[in-house]
Amino acid sequence: VQLVESGGGSVQPGGSLRLSCAASGFPFSSYSMSWYRQAPGKERELVGIITGAGGLLNVADSVKGRFTMSRDNAKNTASLQMNSLKPEDTAVYYCNKGYGSASGNEYTYWGQGTQVTVSS
Repeated sequence: VQLVESGGGSVQPGGSLRLSCAASGFPFSSYSMSWYRQAPGKERELVGIITGAGGLLNVADSVKGRFTMSRDNAKNTASLQMNSLKPEDTAVYYCNKGYGSASGNEYTYWGQGTQVTVSS
């Protein structure tokens, strides 16, 4: 399994970013993909899950209505579209294979993540 997150950056409050997760080493379309984030000094939290068919599950209340997930199974890529960003969205964002728990502690492998900083 290899997961490569990209697309992070610095943005002002109210701005948007689109994160990508390039996956390899497993049959991508057969697996849900989970997005997580970890802010400095805080525990990792589940942002949401996208099923293999594109259904959305367990979207965090803190991002509902602002973030959405999508995937392109032909390109083995998952995306996280983040709109109306707030300073509290500042974190390192990760994707992972499968239907993850709220903490993601069951995962032994993580990609490098991508940093999102929301600040004026």
